[in-house]
Amino acid sequence: MKRAFDFFVALISFLVLSPVFLVLMVLVYLNVGGPFFRQRRIGHEEKIFHLFKFKSMRDKDPDKSLVTNAQRVTKLGRFMRNTSLDELPGLLNIIKGDMSLVGPRPLLVEYLPYYKPEHRKRHSIKPGLTGLAQINGRNNTTWQERLDYDALYVENHNFWLDLQILLKTAGKVFKREGAESNVDLSIVRLDKAEDYLE
Repeated sequence: MKRAFDFFVALISFLVLSPVFLVLMVLVYLNVGGPFFRQRRIGHEEKIFHLFKFKSMRDKDPDKSLVTNAQRVTKLGRFMRNTSLDELPGLLNIIKGDMSLVGPRPLLVEYLPYYKPEHRKRHSIKPGLTGLAQINGRNNTTWQERLDYDALYVENHNFWLDLQILLKTAGKVFKREGAESNVDLSIVRLDKAEDYLE
């Protein structure tokens, strides 16, 4: 039932939003080239898949004038991140079956050796485009809090909880709540995150 719901909603959403998708493809291509950002992430049963997003950053500058990720993010990229439009290509991951609409957000492959045992259960289900952590602070949560929410979701997930998370996600995206992070998680290695290590 979850897979059928994911596929149907993702396919309909993609078809309805295809004009927006095409416009963003052109704008991103003109802005930074690409237009897609493709990255290896940890999926169901710890299988590796490629996550798709719209590119929001310029490529690394050979002369080192653009050093940090913040400097590389374009105005268009920041707008897409704040409105979650950079996540639209994730619908293709859901249609393919790599992801679900709701589940733990897929993390970098490099993080795999550093999970605490209680957090490895996050890979017993498919990763999601949104999840319990995203409606409880979104980017303004620590690693420990995010992974605790993911573990809680795995233990309690059901169709009605998924619907609640989807509705709350829509509200937060509309209000742009938590889009700008007060906690620097984007460039921190999980094995170096002080709030996570015992």
